[in-house]
Amino acid sequence: MNNKIALTESIYYILLSLEEPLHGYGIIQKINRLSNDRINMAAGTLYGALNTLIKKEWIELVSENGAKGKKEYQITDIGIEVLQQEILRLKELVTNGDLYLRGELY
Repeated sequence: MNNKIALTESIYYILLSLEEPLHGYGIIQKINRLSNDRINMAAGTLYGALNTLIKKEWIELVSENGAKGKKEYQITDIGIEVLQQEILRLKELVTNGDLYLRGELY
């Protein structure tokens, strides 16, 4: 996969949080933990993003009868590829920034 798009921080953390099935509130809690309490995602933002990610086939609905009858979502193989590409892109950004600050990149 040659995915050259940059993910928003919200999409990045949603994908990162879904290695196991989670319902919406669980996703919000996990994103909060993964971001060291920096990102507090609103439910409306999350559910809009989940619908978009399902359409892109980056995540899937795995259960409509999860905990307390809530819908549960999980990342797909395509979503894992997208996430891996984004991690590589972010590493490149950090490497280039470090090189620039050391005067080794012009």
